[in-house]
Amino acid sequence: MTGPDKPIALVTGASRGIGRAAALALAQAGWRVVAVARSQKALEALDDEITAKTGEPAVLVPLDLKDGDGIDRLGHALFERFKRLDGLVGCAGVLGDLTPLFQARPKMMEEVLAVNVTANYRLIRSMDPLLRQSQAPRCLFVTSGAAHKNTAYWGPYALSKAALEAMALTYAAEVRITPIKVNLLSPGPVRTAMRNKAFPGEDPMTLPTPDDVAPLIVALLSPDCDRHGEIVRFERAGAVN
Repeated sequence: MTGPDKPIALVTGASRGIGRAAALALAQAGWRVVAVARSQKALEALDDEITAKTGEPAVLVPLDLKDGDGIDRLGHALFERFKRLDGLVGCAGVLGDLTPLFQARPKMMEEVLAVNVTANYRLIRSMDPLLRQSQAPRCLFVTSGAAHKNTAYWGPYALSKAALEAMALTYAAEVRITPIKVNLLSPGPVRTAMRNKAFPGEDPMTLPTPDDVAPLIVALLSPDCDRHGEIVRFERAGAVN
């Protein structure tokens, strides 16, 4: 598909890791990608690769997701330009400090919650009207097994992902009678900068790459995907449970 017939996907965290791989894979699968990240330079590098592989540029949105009003402006801009949104992929996330909860710095905790939870709420709030204009709207948010493990020192990240899951699954329940399908993706250990920060002694070559995960993201955004209100787990061999 080309031009106005191409489905439109907004991908956050598109400058690196799973977000970047998802943006590139969606573009190659025929989607028009709205790539959101803080780094203009990294977005431009992504755009160069998308253009080289598909012949059509992405829509680049340099934006700090802690800027809720900026997310609202983005929703308005997408309505003015496209009138709809077919896919929303929330990949942006921050790890925060691995620390005992009683020692967690308030400013760090606020940032983790702002990016991992509040930004996704603002995206739902701003993009829901656009998703309702699509014939087969799909939402996907990246979560983590940390939300369920209650591991010592992982409190800030774990509680933010638990909150994200509760929010996404609540939204899924609220839109159940609409065409909107909402799911979460738990990718497991993946070779990313965040993973390396959390486990600096781990051999990254033993882990799947973001490119390995990206086809599952494309599949979950497909109009043919009927999964809804699920936490979908990526398995390296390609199995999904």
